[in-house]
Amino acid sequence: MLKLLAVCVTSLFLLQASPASAHGAPGCAAPHAPVAESSFVAIGGIAQWVTVKGDDCANPLILFIHGGPGNPLSPYSDALYGAWAKDFTLVQWDQRGAGMTYGRNLPAPDATLTMKQMSDDGAALAAYLAHRFGKKKVILWGSSWGSILGVHMAKAHPELFYAYVGTSQLVSYRENQALSYARLRAVAQAADDQAALAVLDAVGTPPWTDPRSFGKVRRVIRKFEARVTTAPPAKWWTPAPAYATPKAQADYEAGEDFSFLNFVGMKGDGLFSQVDLPALGTDFAIPMFFVEGAQDLLATPDVAQRYYASLTAPQKDLVLLPHAGHDPNQDVIDAEYKLLKERVLPLTR
Repeated sequence: MLKLLAVCVTSLFLLQASPASAHGAPGCAAPHAPVAESSFVAIGGIAQWVTVKGDDCANPLILFIHGGPGNPLSPYSDALYGAWAKDFTLVQWDQRGAGMTYGRNLPAPDATLTMKQMSDDGAALAAYLAHRFGKKKVILWGSSWGSILGVHMAKAHPELFYAYVGTSQLVSYRENQALSYARLRAVAQAADDQAALAVLDAVGTPPWTDPRSFGKVRRVIRKFEARVTTAPPAKWWTPAPAYATPKAQADYEAGEDFSFLNFVGMKGDGLFSQVDLPALGTDFAIPMFFVEGAQDLLATPDVAQRYYASLTAPQKDLVLLPHAGHDPNQDVIDAEYKLLKERVLPLTR
């Protein structure tokens, strides 16, 4: 009980304390010094892997909420987002059950991930970052699974965030799955791709109760998206040396499997089955920005557009990219950076 009380008091301090000025912030060696930290941080009762990189400690922080949920961006962040470091301090977080965090905290056989637990983890990390680097708030970025978790965090703790930037936005378990399947089937029929149609017929219309169905359909999605989108550079997906060791690779793959099963569930009853973002309420206290791929066959843009249209927020915008799908490419990276520079950066001053 005393240990639990100490954790609660610490969390309350982090959420309520006024952050130090950047000049005296514990994470800043000097007002405009570069930042390069990689360490385990105590979050939600366990050690979770966090990296913080940027050219100038005075710059605003972006907290990246990765997808999967077992696909941390930490191994690839330098290749994808390294150019952003001149204007922003970039924070990568291996979520509970993923990557280095998974490797440090091997879950029990009956362990499960919950939306609230992971949202609370994210909020605690945001508060920690603001205090450590002398910021009032941080910028919240989420993609795919991260777009679900990011919206939960933005709704629960708007005081922690300047704005939310979502890409490949998932909105609703039933609507996303149903429209994704229908659109994918139409694309396969138009291409007369009998192999793809056979896969879709075998899994049947969603919702699915076999956890393998989601992965089978995902492979078909990638096949068709590749035909109509700009391919990302192959070098993006070469992990940085610290993440290329046998242990790091094994932990990444095991965490991916663990998190995927928690996402889909053994009987279609995982985290994804609980997703209904409109039910959280459509009024937001922070600006809400979206970057969507017009060719996204998983989080189809029509669902994201309807959700976007329903939102009330101090500012909002949606950018639709004609040659992008669900996974990032250079078009997505460039559009996100432009939006961050032009719409979000002024909010941090």
